[in-house]
Amino acid sequence: MYDLNRCFSLLEKLSFNRLAGTKDEEKAISILKEEIEKEGLVPQVEGFEIDAPYIVKATLKVLEPYQKEYIVTGVGMSGSTLEQGIDKELVYIENVLDVNLVDVEDKIVLINGRMINKFYKEIVKSKAAGFISFSGSVYDKEEDSDLLIRTIREKDYELGKIPGVNLRALDAEELVRNGAKKVNLTLIQEERKAVAHNVICEIKGTKLPSEVIVISAHYDSVEFSSGAYDNASGTVGIMELLHHFKENPPSRTLRFIWCGAEEKGLLGSKNYCLVHKEELASVVFNLNIDMIGVVLGREIAVCTSEMSLVNYITYLGREIGIAVNSSQGVYSSDSTPFADSGIPSVSFARISPSGGCEIHSQRDKIHFMSKEAFASSLTLIQTFLDRMVNAYLFPVKKIIPDNMKEEIDYYYLRKERPSK
Repeated sequence: MYDLNRCFSLLEKLSFNRLAGTKDEEKAISILKEEIEKEGLVPQVEGFEIDAPYIVKATLKVLEPYQKEYIVTGVGMSGSTLEQGIDKELVYIENVLDVNLVDVEDKIVLINGRMINKFYKEIVKSKAAGFISFSGSVYDKEEDSDLLIRTIREKDYELGKIPGVNLRALDAEELVRNGAKKVNLTLIQEERKAVAHNVICEIKGTKLPSEVIVISAHYDSVEFSSGAYDNASGTVGIMELLHHFKENPPSRTLRFIWCGAEEKGLLGSKNYCLVHKEELASVVFNLNIDMIGVVLGREIAVCTSEMSLVNYITYLGREIGIAVNSSQGVYSSDSTPFADSGIPSVSFARISPSGGCEIHSQRDKIHFMSKEAFASSLTLIQTFLDRMVNAYLFPVKKIIPDNMKEEIDYYYLRKERPSK
């Protein structure tokens, strides 16, 4: 069985900012390697390149009808302005619908919340000169508000680069409330690269070593966050599974992958599936853990597979007395690249409700987690995995149904979801 004291000891060690491609990531890797080596196992560390833009300067000044400078962060990989910035008319485009975009050419646009690919595509098409996004809540106090450092992704910047900045929600509301009409936006950045890493360890199967089950979790976090819940918890969860199966040798081979740069766009698991493409022929299943152990929460299992797996997890939860919402779908974490490679996958999580522990902020703290909640998730996951790993015949067919293939295409923006 699992050792909850050991879990929380490791969780405390990992509760610090673990941004991909930084010295803090290297510190996390050292902690993981040490824990793996305690079991007499040999961890492998594989590096891969990621975008790591350096923001030299980012400013936003209202010029008309009032004058004020707001604190902003630059949006990485969105390009640069002239050194003196650009003076342009400001337009609040709300829904980013065709009505909003009639007259935004050569203007700076303010959107609601974060920039997503669908919005970015529209502002590029509309020839906007720059954009402003916002983060946080209008209820935040400044000292409690994380001014997020955002980076657009390859699917965005391959469309073209439009300089962008991010500001606090309260400041965005002030811009609109006060009728800001003309602004100066300055963004100067150097588009650099860095190296992030996956940490990999394997336990050979005793009876069916040629059948491999991949067990994954991402260990990176975002800025400002200790990442205790997202996702030191999953990191610790699969480490505890490693301890369990070292003590109880599995029939099938287990490959544990602590994925780097998940928060940058599932880059670690994508890179693993690309580099190890030929080896994936022997992988029959992927189990991913993304966020467990939170006090206020509910257990979920999202299966990118046939419906039979969904039903099995529902029945298992009933059998062992753990309520789990099992569903078919695509979960936005490291299970998705494996499913995209034709490997049936499931992501287990304990999701906090609105008003509970927040992810991607300074509010993600170990304080909101408990051993009892950890036990709920680990009991479900370990029971499920024990049965899968040691099954007489592996019960999950290596099939990704057509409806799931289509959902994966939507997720990766290879297809546009039809409008309702």
